Amino acid sequence: MAAARLRCAAAIAIATAVPAAAALPLPLALRRHRAFRRVPAAAVCLRFSSCRIPAPPRRAAAAMSSLAAAAQRTEHEAGAWFAVPGLSLRDHRFAVPLDHSSPDRGDTITVFAREVVAAGKEDVSLPYLLYLQGGPGFESPRPTEAGGWLKKACEDHRVVLLDQRGTGLSTPLTPSSLSQITSPAKQVEYLKHFRADNIVKDAEIIRLRLVPDAKPWTVLGQSYGGFCAVTYLSFAPEGLKSVLLTGGLPPLGEPCTADTVYRACFKQVQQQNEKYYKRYPQDIEVVHEVVRYLSESEGGGVLLPSGGRLTPKMLQCLGLSGLGSGSGFERLHYLLERVWDPALVAGAKKSISYYFLKEFEMWLGFDQNPLYALLHESIYCEGSSSKWSAEKIHGEYGSLFDPIKATEEGRAVYFTGEMVFPCLFDEIPALRDLKEAAHLLAEKEDWPPLYDVSVLNNNKVPVAAAVYYEDMYVNFNIAKETASQIRGIRLWVTNEYMHSGIRDGGSHVFEHLMGLLNGKKPLF
Repeated sequence: MAAARLRCAAAIAIATAVPAAAALPLPLALRRHRAFRRVPAAAVCLRFSSCRIPAPPRRAAAAMSSLAAAAQRTEHEAGAWFAVPGLSLRDHRFAVPLDHSSPDRGDTITVFAREVVAAGKEDVSLPYLLYLQGGPGFESPRPTEAGGWLKKACEDHRVVLLDQRGTGLSTPLTPSSLSQITSPAKQVEYLKHFRADNIVKDAEIIRLRLVPDAKPWTVLGQSYGGFCAVTYLSFAPEGLKSVLLTGGLPPLGEPCTADTVYRACFKQVQQQNEKYYKRYPQDIEVVHEVVRYLSESEGGGVLLPSGGRLTPKMLQCLGLSGLGSGSGFERLHYLLERVWDPALVAGAKKSISYYFLKEFEMWLGFDQNPLYALLHESIYCEGSSSKWSAEKIHGEYGSLFDPIKATEEGRAVYFTGEMVFPCLFDEIPALRDLKEAAHLLAEKEDWPPLYDVSVLNNNKVPVAAAVYYEDMYVNFNIAKETASQIRGIRLWVTNEYMHSGIRDGGSHVFEHLMGLLNGKKPLF
């Protein structure tokens, strides 16, 4: 029964309405690789393996939008179909402008997308669905078999998994690749092109270039991918058939909403900490012991395998993955079980285990995805700077989140959540060379708009959103306020899932949202 699926309250379907008035070019080796073939923009039709890739329709030059013109010029390389259990997949690469506002400058990057269909449906005419991953800075999923939301979506759709620019195979920005740009100011000039506004323009070029007759497609946005989808609704709604959002309603209405977001999120993080220690009260003393050990060590911490330093404040960052997702509490508890080395020899000096130190670095992953650390606060900025908002709001809480004072006073040490602090660029070796660029980004004020509230108020695209009542990353009240600005949106408010609902119960979440759009789910 449905009631058995909820922890405390039944899921609520709410209809919210706003009155209408209210990279670089592809490498030569890749171009010559037989697995990839160029798809000319002017081609009537080309056949690859057992599929067809129609070119976008010809239009009079005077009537073409800038993106449509860019789509006609875009180099598109498509690979042959390959298979994993239950799915057929095909890779696409597109050469798009680095700066969509100045496409004639000639600077291009590669954007990668993977087309996915149910096995045997390679030639079946199906509507397209674009998936936008969370982040910022994380690539799209790599399917290994049919399962979860992807299996459900492929029953009726041709799914496109987009590696957002700078991630995965889309001219990935890593500490090593960014080192090619030696000036911090030039790094900032490059990085400013990797936010939602340009991700949406990439998506529009791909739609115009890939979808037969350039028809609108459905977009599914998870977390930050949902933020991007709302940008899409604001600036290119003509490209959208419908939109599905999972934990992805961004804050609106201020030049920089970061302070508002972090004030709300710190409160939710505090609540998640309290719930965690109620479930695992024995971990209060475990964490105290670790904090004392770190604070008494030379330099205020211990060396990590990468050469960085685990300090008490860095230890708190485990909350990013441990407090806000399904099974996160359990994963964090089991990690803390392995924090100490066993005493193999009587009188041996106590030490934190290599296992724990290695797992700690793998949990954070900032070195592999520097865009997250560099651009996280900028996703809240339109014409204003963030000024290290998370660090500032952290200071407003006084000693509540101070690990050393909490240990001295016998209080539980609170882990932090989805916050990026300046210390990351000191304690993580791979980020140190990006420290100055990070400070420049935190002070940057001239960020372009990401949303158009007037367009959202008059939205005509069907939108359904899963809003998670206990979401630690996207505050429930902020999400509701944003929903009130998107005309016609249908909300599914639930505490059945946390922020990771699309991963933990993907087929159910996807089916429920589609039911809101196609009328299978009643308003109340």
